Amino acid sequence: MTLFRRLGLWTIGAVYFLILIGGVVRATGSGMGCPDWPKCFGTWIPPTDISQLPSNYKEIFGEKLKGEVTFNVLKTWIEYLNRLVGVLIGFLVFGTFIAAFFAFWKKDKTIVWLSFLAFLLVGIEGWLGSKVVSSELHPVMITLHMILSIVIVFILLYAVARSYNSVVTIEEVRETNSLSFLLILTILLTLGQVLLGTQVREMIDKVSAMMGDSLRSQWVENVGGKFQIHGVFSIFIFSLNLLLFYRIRKNIAEKGIIYNFTLWLLILIVGEILSGISLAYLGFPAFMQPFHLTIAIVAIGIQFVIYLLLNKESVFRSVASPQ
Repeated sequence: MTLFRRLGLWTIGAVYFLILIGGVVRATGSGMGCPDWPKCFGTWIPPTDISQLPSNYKEIFGEKLKGEVTFNVLKTWIEYLNRLVGVLIGFLVFGTFIAAFFAFWKKDKTIVWLSFLAFLLVGIEGWLGSKVVSSELHPVMITLHMILSIVIVFILLYAVARSYNSVVTIEEVRETNSLSFLLILTILLTLGQVLLGTQVREMIDKVSAMMGDSLRSQWVENVGGKFQIHGVFSIFIFSLNLLLFYRIRKNIAEKGIIYNFTLWLLILIVGEILSGISLAYLGFPAFMQPFHLTIAIVAIGIQFVIYLLLNKESVFRSVASPQ
C-alpha cells in the first residue's frame, strides 16, 4: 500500500513535470525539433552535431520541419527530453498499476481499475504525441494532447486520494453541497480559462512568426481581443477561488487538510496571475510561459482533490476496509 501511494505521487509529479517540459517545448518552438516519430532524425538517439546527419537531410526532413530546415541541436534535444519523460511516465504508471493490483485487489478494486485506466490512457497519450508530430503541430492536436494529460492527472489523483481515505484525518465541513457546487463551477471555469489560454498561445505563435523574436515586447499588442478577455477572466477566476477559501474557512471547526489545500490553491492562483502579468508587461519572457501553464494545471488538480475530500463519504463509499 505504501509502495502504491509513493509510486502514485511520483507519477503525478512526473506528469506535471511533463506538462512543464511540454510548455518549454512550445515556448522555445521545439515541437518539430525531432521531425519524425518515434525516432528523431531517423535515429533513437538524436544527433548532437549537423555532421552526424546525411548531407541531404534538408530534403529528407524539410517538409516536416515547416520551413525550419536548419538543424538546431538545442531544439532537437528539448523535444527528445520531452519524449524521454513521456516514456518514463509510461513505466511509472505501469508500476503504479502493478502496485495497486497487489495492494488493493482484495480491498478496493476501484483503485486497481483506475490505475489500469491511467496506464491505457498514457498509451493513447503517446499515440496522440505521434499525431502532434505527423500533423505538424496542429493546434487541435496539441490541445487534445494537453487535455488528455489533465484527465490522466485526475484519474491518478482520485486513485491515490482513495488509497489515503482511512489513513488521513479530514476535518468536518458544513454546507458541503453548496461548496461542492462552487468547486465544480470553479473547476469548469478554470478549465475554460486554460483552453482560452491555448487559443491565446496559438495567436502568439502566429504573431511571433510574423514579427520575429527581436520585436518580442510588441507581441502582446498584436494578439487581439482574446488576450484581454483572458486577462480579465483571470480576475474572475481569482474571485471564485477567494470565495471558495472564505466559504471553507467559515464552515470548518478547525483547520485541517482541506483548509491547507485551499490555502495553497489561493497562493497558486495569485502566482498564476503574477506570471500572466509578467507575460503581458515584461515582453513575454519565454521562461515564464511553461510555468504559467503548469501552475494552472496544478491548481485544477488541487481543486479536484478538495472536491474529493469534501465528498469523501460518497466518492470513497465502496472502500471495503481500512488500508
